[in-house]
Amino acid sequence: MIANSSHPSMPSSELMASIKQQVQSAIAEDVGSGDLTAQLVPPVQAAKASIIARETAVICGIDWVNACFSEIDPNVKIDWLVDEGAEVKAEQVLCEISGLARSILTAERCALNFLQTLSATATQTRHYVKAIAGTKSQILDTRKTIPNLRWAQKYAVTIGGGKNQRLALYDGILIKENHIAAAGSIAAILKQALALNSNKSIQIEVENLSQLAQALQAGASSILLDNFNLDQLRAAVKLNQESAEQAMLEASGGIGLENIREIALTGVDRISIGAITKNLQAVDLSMRFHG
Repeated sequence: MIANSSHPSMPSSELMASIKQQVQSAIAEDVGSGDLTAQLVPPVQAAKASIIARETAVICGIDWVNACFSEIDPNVKIDWLVDEGAEVKAEQVLCEISGLARSILTAERCALNFLQTLSATATQTRHYVKAIAGTKSQILDTRKTIPNLRWAQKYAVTIGGGKNQRLALYDGILIKENHIAAAGSIAAILKQALALNSNKSIQIEVENLSQLAQALQAGASSILLDNFNLDQLRAAVKLNQESAEQAMLEASGGIGLENIREIALTGVDRISIGAITKNLQAVDLSMRFHG
């Protein structure tokens, strides 16, 4: 069920390996030496259950759910009634599960934890993507992710229709104010970054129009506009358009659903949103046994 990621550093094979590792770690944390409560259920008792959405959401994390049940008991069967990335309504049944009752009960919490968290990221991302529909801008994530869920959340962003920033510190260069201060100037730090020959993206963060002009003059190809207001963003886009070598402009900071469309309409190429991976309210899901 893994969808193609928009991030070249996140191929399906590595993502699948990450899923296995995350699931094994989650089960070790939750089950430990054994599920004491599940022992109250007869060991041979079979059961059927459903996972149900209790609110509207974009579903993401099917492979994590499958892996949770498979890790506990490979004989548990799951019949998915929705696809990854589907927009579902409250009280909609997402899947039907059958197998030993003990196995289903033991895997339940880990499976739902992954599904509700990744669906929250995908849902939030979809809201932002819809809010800027028809503009040239794209929604990007950041490295502000839940610890140990970096790959999973960045995958969820793509399911929601967003794009991925660099995966990690090794995956690209982002020059910030302290890097500039240490090097002495914007021109000097960009020269050093290019000299690394890393074959990775190089982006520089600027805090005002003067720094933007310096970055453009130094040949920056990707520039992050940190906490620019609307007038500053419009001026930045104009300055970039008038530059001999134009850069990709990305707005960041102080952005929410209430102002993102106005920001997109300034003409910036990308808008990065930390909230889609760090300010989450898990999607309300539940599992119910039935005959």
